[in-house]
Amino acid sequence: MTSIRPKSNLADLPFDRRTLMLGTTAGLTMVAAGGLTVLASTPALATPQINKPAPDFTAIDSNGKTQSLSALRGKIVALEWTNHDCPYVRKHYGAGNMQALQRQAAGAGVVWLTVISSPPGYQGNVSPEQANELTQTRKAAPAAVLLDPKGQMGRAYDARTTPQMFVINAEGTLVYMGGIDSIPSTRVDDLEKATPYFRDALVAVTKGEPVKNAVTRPYGCTVKYTTS
Repeated sequence: MTSIRPKSNLADLPFDRRTLMLGTTAGLTMVAAGGLTVLASTPALATPQINKPAPDFTAIDSNGKTQSLSALRGKIVALEWTNHDCPYVRKHYGAGNMQALQRQAAGAGVVWLTVISSPPGYQGNVSPEQANELTQTRKAAPAAVLLDPKGQMGRAYDARTTPQMFVINAEGTLVYMGGIDSIPSTRVDDLEKATPYFRDALVAVTKGEPVKNAVTRPYGCTVKYTTS
């Protein structure tokens, strides 16, 4: 089994791995973070809309099982885009925040699907075996890890960053999309200070209440899609 050894320090990562991406209502714009150079904005891929049917998907998970949104009708679904080597992702997994959210969701009957859209040869791409190893070593608790190396699911949801979060209600309607919380940093001590947008959305949906902040700004490492 191949061992996965994510780097521990943000400063040790190449430029593209240290890039912070923030979403805006007019697409997503690269901004300076930690002394990084400002980059040009990128065009939108797709436009999933709140209170509209969530884009359907079919993807193979790390255990070889086909997962589809249509098959999950009647269940609340949480989607988490991830890249294990991204420092923003490592912040939430290293502190146990993501795992706690996964278990909270499972306890409320939510189906949590972790999605990896990194293509072969790019940061974050893993084999099914490596995906399962990450789940085990990080003590993560998703219902499944979906492998999306061609980026079809990621493009359908306009997933731009890792982490980036979505909540779909039992009727198949998209009711939340955006960031996991309000502070775009890699500092663990910011977790207690941040507004937990995604957690609040999950709680509201499981209670049958409207989501107050249904669209928030995602932050993290850029999702790099295959061009082939």
